[in-house]
Amino acid sequence: MAQIAKRRVIKRLPMLPAERALKVISGRWKAVILYYLFDGPRRLSALKAQMPDITQKVLIDQLREMEEHGLVDREIFAEIPARVEYSATALGLSLEPILLALCQWGQHHADALDEQAHLADCIIRPRQAIEASAN
Repeated sequence: MAQIAKRRVIKRLPMLPAERALKVISGRWKAVILYYLFDGPRRLSALKAQMPDITQKVLIDQLREMEEHGLVDREIFAEIPARVEYSATALGLSLEPILLALCQWGQHHADALDEQAHLADCIIRPRQAIEASAN
């Protein structure tokens, strides 16, 4: 059954690799969700607290879509009440340098158009830098 679901996803995704990549990571919230999951598993309520501007419905929809595309894992713990945690998969973590590059390009674009004052700080940091500073 899982194979059938995977085939449906692949059929819905564009065949051109660049277009496929953009389809998988597009959306206002996916990069932000991944950013928080790069640091480790999070419960839905923790993700929602870190992104107060997202509605719970949109957050759940984005997580489901990223799970369907293999970027996010959902683990359900057998507790009462049930506890659910989301984490970035190896495939999701592989997007970190890409999101860093997009962030840097966005800063460059704002500089070129003299719109730095309207830009938020870049939140994507390379994992190697994080791990080096922890040691």
